[in-house]
Amino acid sequence: MYKIINKQPLNAVVTRMEIEAPRVAKSGKPGQFLILRVDERGERVPLTLAACDPQRGIVSIIYQKVGLTTHKLDSLNAGDSLRDVAGPLGLPTDIHGVRRAALLAGGLGVAIAYPIARALKAQGTRVHGFLGFREKDMIILEDDFARCCESFECMTDDGSNGRKGFVTDGLRAALESGERFERAYAIGPLPMMKAACNLTKRYDLPTVVSMNSIMIDGTGMCGCCRLTVGGRVKFACVDGPDFDGHLVDFDEAMRRGSLYAGEERRAMHECRLLAEVN
Repeated sequence: MYKIINKQPLNAVVTRMEIEAPRVAKSGKPGQFLILRVDERGERVPLTLAACDPQRGIVSIIYQKVGLTTHKLDSLNAGDSLRDVAGPLGLPTDIHGVRRAALLAGGLGVAIAYPIARALKAQGTRVHGFLGFREKDMIILEDDFARCCESFECMTDDGSNGRKGFVTDGLRAALESGERFERAYAIGPLPMMKAACNLTKRYDLPTVVSMNSIMIDGTGMCGCCRLTVGGRVKFACVDGPDFDGHLVDFDEAMRRGSLYAGEERRAMHECRLLAEVN
């Protein structure tokens, strides 16, 4: 059992949770993830390591309440325990030797990008950050992210936070003004990462994306997280989750990502019915 140490809402649907998991905390790196189960009958859910504190033996995750399991997870509080926490899984994000980077993050992708931003800053990389959200009330980690960046922009789809637009608008403006980067990192919804890669390809800017595919075991055995990269089959859990964004087949990834939307809606419906009965 893995004890929940702290729970903090970041907005109406996103929560940060600290969990006691000493072995994971000892070796976890930015870009890696863990797989947890809420209870003995629960499904296995992959979540990015938002932070690791090896001295305290604590890991942090940031999740959005979108499906049955994340709603079950959010019903727990500090002092409660999770059934399983396995990790760290996946390969750490490669930041070695990068002196100037553009970091694009959309929505919950900010939770994945933040530990990468911290690691880049720690090695002396000059980071230009671009955050994007649907509206002002959805913004998370803005101040934390800004502290890691030499320059920083936060925009919303509706303009409620001052600047209206997408992260690609911010990057395009920077590139057109003469800004140059050695590498871009784009993390967020698949359409956003696809748009970012279409832009950076025109500027010959190498771009890393984080593929949060459907997963079960996290060891490459189930094959659920497979995707096509450069015409070859890869597995997000063991070959990634980071890949060369210019080689990813995003259209295939988006089709696969929606395969179980119907089952998820039915599971949520059944959960609400049981709650009403009880």
